Amino acid sequence: MMTFFKRAMVAGVGALLSASMLLPGAAEARSLDEILSSGTLKVGVNPTLPPLGIYDETNQIAGFDVDFSQKLADMLGVELEVVQVGSPDRIPFVASGKIDIVMGAMTRNPERAKVIDFTLPVHTEVFGVLTTEDKGYSDWKELNTSDVTMVQVRGSTPVKFIEENLPEAEVLLLDNYPDVIRALAQGRGDAMLDVVDFVGEHMNKHDVAWKVVETPVDIYYCALGVAKNSTGLKDWLNVAIFELHRDGVVDDLWVKWFERPMIRDVDMSPWF
Repeated sequence: MMTFFKRAMVAGVGALLSASMLLPGAAEARSLDEILSSGTLKVGVNPTLPPLGIYDETNQIAGFDVDFSQKLADMLGVELEVVQVGSPDRIPFVASGKIDIVMGAMTRNPERAKVIDFTLPVHTEVFGVLTTEDKGYSDWKELNTSDVTMVQVRGSTPVKFIEENLPEAEVLLLDNYPDVIRALAQGRGDAMLDVVDFVGEHMNKHDVAWKVVETPVDIYYCALGVAKNSTGLKDWLNVAIFELHRDGVVDDLWVKWFERPMIRDVDMSPWF
């Protein structure tokens, strides 16, 4: 089934194709040798996706993506240059060579892969159901009943998804994620449907036995985006990502920034 989120990504890929070709100052992507010779790895990070990217108290871009990129730069023996990107320009930036790699919840999908290449996954994101241990749900589809009250952020994308796919459920709309998590902790609703990974900070503020429903709507595999035909760079990145997973570095960085373990592991394989 194509989710609401996937439909939105497919709809925008034509614009990405055009933008990557028309970007002012477009240049060819650098090879691995050129990156090593320059002494700098240029990584695009979106600071509006906390805690993947966020402005710190000194107004510098920080977050999981920056720390992970620093690990890559250290392994290469080069300096890290963080380049601010947003959702509209991040793929054109990497496709045109303005940056070497891009992070920021870069979900792999066939449409994006027409424009850029992807590495092995760095992390997952679970679009699923957050509830409490006393609820017996095992599949998100079980929530399609008038006995269930979904607690959601007003105006957020999952509200539309619920209208289309869980029309029988009641919906309580609140203004922000802290209020939604507080309402669930207080028993004012039964569940929240969203990308659950991003609410760990708020979950930790309540002494509640939380549960993520076993069968989610979708699991997004988020990788590094590189320019097309950057084979040498992509091959090196795949080896580096595998080592950072195997050594537990990815898990440690995830807990540092998300304050809870990754909900679904990437399940790295030595064969890639």
